[in-house]
Amino acid sequence: MSDNSNLKTKLGKNVFKPVKEPHIRIRQGFEKDSRLQAAIYACPAGLYTLNSQGTVQLEIDGCLECGACRIVCGTEVLEWNYPAGGTGVQFRFG
Repeated sequence: MSDNSNLKTKLGKNVFKPVKEPHIRIRQGFEKDSRLQAAIYACPAGLYTLNSQGTVQLEIDGCLECGACRIVCGTEVLEWNYPAGGTGVQFRFG
């Protein structure tokens, strides 16, 4: 069994360079799409949450750029691109 505290320590060393424009967006009209529910569970950074209106919200700060949300939701629901060079996550495993 893996040690989750060790993983959290390693992820805590990552550097996140802010982006001007979000590199992931929920496409307009798909905020309540059932496919977004899967992103809540699939995103290792926990960026997808369900609000009190039943709409899935996305906060891109801390994105690991792994693409899990793109795989489970598909490109019809999400507009997903890598951030511009020099921005986004920079992995530091210590």
